This record gives sequence, C-alpha cells and structure tokens, in this order.
Amino acid sequence: MADHTEKKPHHHGDLRAALVQSGIEILTESGLESLTLRRCAARAGVSHAAPAHHFDGVAGLRAAIAKEGFARFRQQLLQARAAGAQDPKGRILSLCRGYLDFAIENPALYTLIFSCGPMAQFEEDLKVGDVSAYGVLRETCAPFVPQGGDPLVVETQVWSLIHGFAHLFLAGTFGADDGTPDHHWLFAPVMALLRDIGRPPAPM
Repeated sequence: MADHTEKKPHHHGDLRAALVQSGIEILTESGLESLTLRRCAARAGVSHAAPAHHFDGVAGLRAAIAKEGFARFRQQLLQARAAGAQDPKGRILSLCRGYLDFAIENPALYTLIFSCGPMAQFEEDLKVGDVSAYGVLRETCAPFVPQGGDPLVVETQVWSLIHGFAHLFLAGTFGADDGTPDHHWLFAPVMALLRDIGRPPAPM
C-alpha cells in the first residue's frame, strides 16, 4: 500500500526534533500502530534511513516522543494551575482539570507516555524537582502533606484519583464528552474527594 503521508521540509539542524514532531502528528492522526520510522521519515521529508542516526529503532522513537509528550503535559498542567483559583485546593483542582484536558485533547500521546516506561520516567522526575510533570504535581500537593508525613501519600492520592478518572473517561466508561468545561458531570463529585487529602484515614 502506498504511503500518502504528506512530506514537508525539515530544519537540517534539528532533524531529531522534526522526526519527533512528525511522529506525534502520525500518532495523533492514525494511532500507535501507524507509528514507524519509515512513516516519520516520509513526513519529515528525509530518506527512510535518516531516523536510524537518531533513534535506536521504533522503541527509541517512541521513547523520544514520550519525553516530548511529558514536556507538553507538564506545560499544560502549569497553564491550567495558573488559570484557576490560587488557594491550595483551587490549584489542585485546576491541575486535575489540566490533566484531564490533556488526556482528552491528546488521547494517543497520553496513552503512549503512560505505556512507554512511565514509572521509570516518573522515578527520574522525582529526582529533578518541579521541572518535571511529576514535580508540578508534587509542588501542588505540598501544602497538604502533614508535618513529618510522607509526601508520596498525598501525591499518590491525587495522582490515583485524576489518572483513574482520565483513564476511565478515555475508555468510554462514562459515555461521551458532555461539552461542559469539565467534560462530564461526574468530574466535580469525584474531585470533591480531594477535600480529604492529607487527613489521616478513618479507622476501618
């Protein structure tokens, strides 16, 4: 079958970035199964052998796209957090909205970044502070960590809540997007659970 992927010129000084961008476009348009080195080369307007100089096979390409995806994810989280109320709970709710927005606006990229060694990526992120996507989450959760408590407890509470909601939304569990700013009426009542973050659990 002929590959009708549109070719476009690349910047010779930044071929790697051009190939990553081409990969993101293919991923967005056609899904993960269509993401190949050959298709990325065709879209970037270079020979099919060119990506081999920049990536260790398609796995290396996916890892590079995931890295760029995490950078875009982080930027969206920061923008969403800045756009909402600036009290601690308002910042967390806004961050969660940004998280869901990114998943809905970039479903294929979102799926890739959390299926391409995500825990290794997040473990690295834990070491580099708020310059990472996880660092934005950690910074936003910090006001709710009890004195002497483990920050990972609060971070996991928030991350589990919004990541689970986003995953279920993308799977179609809740039905279609209802067109509201929060995408679905269930978002607000589920996120209301955030009011208890940082509190010790009640006895079972």
